[in-house]
Amino acid sequence: MIVVDLEQGSDSWFQEKLGKPSASNISKILTTDGKPSKQREGYLYELAAQIITGKYEEIYKNPAMEQGNEREQESRNYLEVVLGVNIKKTGVIYKDEKKLFLCSPDGIAENESFGAELKNPLGKTQVKYLLDGTLPSEYFGQVQMSLYVTGLPYWWFLSYVPLMNPLMIKVEPDKAYQKALAVELESFCSDLNQTVIKLRG
Repeated sequence: MIVVDLEQGSDSWFQEKLGKPSASNISKILTTDGKPSKQREGYLYELAAQIITGKYEEIYKNPAMEQGNEREQESRNYLEVVLGVNIKKTGVIYKDEKKLFLCSPDGIAENESFGAELKNPLGKTQVKYLLDGTLPSEYFGQVQMSLYVTGLPYWWFLSYVPLMNPLMIKVEPDKAYQKALAVELESFCSDLNQTVIKLRG
């Protein structure tokens, strides 16, 4: 894996991600059951526009999202204490030198033994997660793509809300999903490149 150290949320971080498929948006390319997503075309057009203009469209953040960002370090500290490992912040990680797609993990173990995805939801959402007791389906693709990009053996998913029980799930690669992911990412990146070529005429 190729790590680019940038502060997440910074201008340089957004610029690095410009026009590239990311793990947080993989559901727009591939569904959790390994089928092409109905959002594929729209996402492709969105990334093509970013490449052509060199700009992101403004991203709206609601109060819940802002609160989650503010609590991220607290949840990272919790995971470090429980696992007894320092967890480094990361910027952007690519699978190889082509740098066609990426993930932006919330952390990587200092010894690079695992990655971490940290969620800091509303209390009512945490209740649902705890009752279900499994990796929330909306994050399945994100975690699997992060595993695929980094090549790490497993990933810790932590959903954390102060004064409530945490949800910690250890996730390993899903071979069937990752096989489909490799095919769809190659196809998507090729289509994206061809679209940009057409637009530039």
